[in-house]
Amino acid sequence: MNIRGIALVALALTAVGTMAKADDWAQWRGPKRDGISQEKGLLKAWPASGPKLLWQVKDIGSGYSTPVVVGTRLYVLSNEGLENEFVRAYSTTNGKLIWSTRLGAVGNPKQQPSYPGARSTATVDGKLLYALGSDGDLACVEIATGKILWTKSLRNDFGGAPGVWAYSESPLVDGNKVIVTPGGENATLVALDKKTGATLWKSAIPGEKAASYASAIAVEIGGVRQYVQYLSKGVVGVEAATGKLLWRFDKTLDTRFGMHALTPINATNLIYTGAASASGAAKISAAAGSFTADPAYIERKAPNGLGGAVRLGDYLYGTSGPVLLCTEFATGKVRWEERGIGAAAICSADGLLFLHGENGEVALAEVTPEGYKEKGRFAPPAQPDRGQSKAWAHPIIANGRLYIRDLGSLWCYDIKAR
Repeated sequence: MNIRGIALVALALTAVGTMAKADDWAQWRGPKRDGISQEKGLLKAWPASGPKLLWQVKDIGSGYSTPVVVGTRLYVLSNEGLENEFVRAYSTTNGKLIWSTRLGAVGNPKQQPSYPGARSTATVDGKLLYALGSDGDLACVEIATGKILWTKSLRNDFGGAPGVWAYSESPLVDGNKVIVTPGGENATLVALDKKTGATLWKSAIPGEKAASYASAIAVEIGGVRQYVQYLSKGVVGVEAATGKLLWRFDKTLDTRFGMHALTPINATNLIYTGAASASGAAKISAAAGSFTADPAYIERKAPNGLGGAVRLGDYLYGTSGPVLLCTEFATGKVRWEERGIGAAAICSADGLLFLHGENGEVALAEVTPEGYKEKGRFAPPAQPDRGQSKAWAHPIIANGRLYIRDLGSLWCYDIKAR
């Protein structure tokens, strides 16, 4: 091989080393923001004590942020008190701390009901990480060192207004853009240059007074790439290139609490969203450059919990209150319901559902529209005292391991079949 060939191979290996692999969990809700891992060869059942515990860390700081894993590092947002919110890197080998970088103070500390703390999940893109603190402090950080390259304040730079429970969104990286939701009417959503933090566009959505708690997804409908976000007044689609509002759907509003936290789910131009008062799907149609959003169905008994939902084939799995539901994605019809471990956060891999219950328990179930088939359940050891809060962090799967976070504790389990 000549020198040029060697250089190209070296460059390719360097690129592979900095890119997220299929078995990494580099952002909120996994590789495709849908709560699904493509990993195979996982345990199909657990013993009564649960899978093998590799390590536990009990002092990662407080908060509800879900971790992400890329290669041999885990990244998570936490806080100590109300003045210090930070993002940290840990070794996936043994849970040892590698670096810690402060983001700012905890947002809306006087919220009622009161659960102040870190909420967002970081996004890793190549050699960089993007973290949004609960007070709206957005930082671009080098993953090698924890050094901050640029920052933005959603409050100060964009006049943003968070909801009662502060900023909970996880940044979306798409191409050269970082998408975040300051809230308010002037810069409801914004796109920033991921390398410099420069503003590429601001999307002003009429009637939006404050940000909600969901995270945006990128979809392509009618040949137009767009960002779909669940706002306080409904779900919207904005043009990815310009931020132009393309459509709006307000039939799944939670009029009691304004708690819109479920990340939208897309399949064949059907956008599903859920809230406590009503959940359902909007059919997005495109004609002559214009878009319409019409209700496909609205259901009160449908997945709507803070733990999200996953679409597997023609079916949707998620919790509503204390009940785990399987519904037909296209119609909303309930196929089965089961109390199981109660309200839970959910993800899926290898034909299995992984559930982190708000009560702190962890369960494994088989994916099937025929009925709930539990394959294991256990309680992680030495759980923290939650007070009136609950175990709200989502489970994640990366490189044959299951990671569970609950306030200041983090557990790593080996779930690879031997």
